[in-house]
Amino acid sequence: MGLFDGLMGNVSEVEISSVEKDLEKIITENEKVEKAYKLIRDLMVFTNTRLILIDKQGVSGKKMEYHSIPYKSITHFSVETAGTFDLDAELNIWISGAPDPFVKQFKKDNSIFDVQKALASYVAK
Repeated sequence: MGLFDGLMGNVSEVEISSVEKDLEKIITENEKVEKAYKLIRDLMVFTNTRLILIDKQGVSGKKMEYHSIPYKSITHFSVETAGTFDLDAELNIWISGAPDPFVKQFKKDNSIFDVQKALASYVAK
């Protein structure tokens, strides 16, 4: 995945050290960032204890919403691949107690499978 993948809506893996620095106010002492993916401006961060979904909002992207999801709270997830006329793929994550899933949109490529594989490995722990 190259430099333009993030701009084109594709997921790109992010260097862990930069994510740790950005999240030092959020990460606990015993928590370690293990994987991180960038989707345009948003981030999906996998730590050893939880999934953190970071939604950058507004024109400047300075306003951010952090969703902290312990892996044990994820009841199931699904991947909907892009079709011939449907150019977007979707990752849906259901959380116990929440009626609607978190939905993340991906462009038509195989990057959704990298994120799905990471999610499956952490939820299965």
